[in-house]
Amino acid sequence: MARSGIRVLRFAVVATLLVFVIYRLSTQNVDFSSYVSKTQGALSLNNAENAPVIENKGSGEEEKKAPAEDQTPVITSEIAAPYERANATFVSLARNEDLYSLVGSIVEVEDRFNKRFGYDWVFLNDKPFDEEFKKVTSNLVSGNTYYELIPTEHWSFPDWIDQDRAALVREEMREKKIIYGDSVSYRHMCRFESGFFWRQKIMDNYQYYWRVEPDIKLYCDIDYDLFKFMEEKKLKYGFTLSLYEYIETIPTLWETTKKFLEENPGVVAEDNFKEFITDDGGETYNTCHFWSNFEIADLDLWRSDAYRKYFDYLDKAGGFFYERWGDAPVHSIAASLFLNKSEVHYFDDVGYYHVPFSNCPTDENVRLKKKCRCKPKDNFTWKSYSCTPRYYKIKDLERPKGWVQQS
Repeated sequence: MARSGIRVLRFAVVATLLVFVIYRLSTQNVDFSSYVSKTQGALSLNNAENAPVIENKGSGEEEKKAPAEDQTPVITSEIAAPYERANATFVSLARNEDLYSLVGSIVEVEDRFNKRFGYDWVFLNDKPFDEEFKKVTSNLVSGNTYYELIPTEHWSFPDWIDQDRAALVREEMREKKIIYGDSVSYRHMCRFESGFFWRQKIMDNYQYYWRVEPDIKLYCDIDYDLFKFMEEKKLKYGFTLSLYEYIETIPTLWETTKKFLEENPGVVAEDNFKEFITDDGGETYNTCHFWSNFEIADLDLWRSDAYRKYFDYLDKAGGFFYERWGDAPVHSIAASLFLNKSEVHYFDDVGYYHVPFSNCPTDENVRLKKKCRCKPKDNFTWKSYSCTPRYYKIKDLERPKGWVQQS
């Protein structure tokens, strides 16, 4: 009986306390307006600088940021609507069977960069994209997605190519074990990326593009708008990796280029970046090139009269099929000749990987700030086969702290 009485007493005490608490709460006015307010029909957080942004896909409405000064980017870790994007898009050349290799790349780009900005994405294919490809990719991209079929004339042998001669070259390159030496599709790809991707009708809607390929990685957060940076600094070509080309794939590319320059005087920019591609004033090509699987560029570079003439000249020479001219050396030679050196930019703070090379920010402070996950010792920038040290020399730039340990 005593135990029963104790239980009743405990219950009574607890019940009394609960009644008291409920009464106190009911008599107070709780105001949440200092945390949440309704703005234009949507909930927004007040006094929360680090609040996540809720953005309608493809809305094009985000907040304007102040222009960058010198080479210092505007940091935009969080973007609030409305934000004025640059006129730009991502572009990927892909087949339906590349879908899940490309998915990884899209997720990397979205997580590290595009979820803040919502830029469009253009997909190009020489075959129609299937519904699975469209459904999966459109679900991942924060901007609008577009799917374009490449015209046959942009992905085939031109009439002036001797098919027998081209086939013999592929056979010889296969015997020499030259990478992609016996591939027809690789040659179509190089020719397309050199002279036709920017001619696709959908690309007429844009000023800048960022090329993304399957199986790439972005190692660091990108907390500023690279497209706006290009626009505000009047940059025309941006890269992360540069290296030497296999001379066996381009034996006559430079001789053909020199003939073009002789026949078209005046196309070379006055303050050009020529020292990047030649060590002897233009007599020979040192084979340095920007790795074009990552490039951010102004489409007007390729739309220019100088580049159109240059590509047409190369195309008629047949080197895309009689040799194995790549779009990377073609783009690099053109950018180095037709642009002023101030218009070429190395994104040293963008952590990027495309098998087998990586660009990892040299400066430890940058790696920590941008939450990089790359190994500094794997940074290709200062390795012997990298051409990027030339960039620093030509522009008379101080090398970042830590470069010696990564060389």
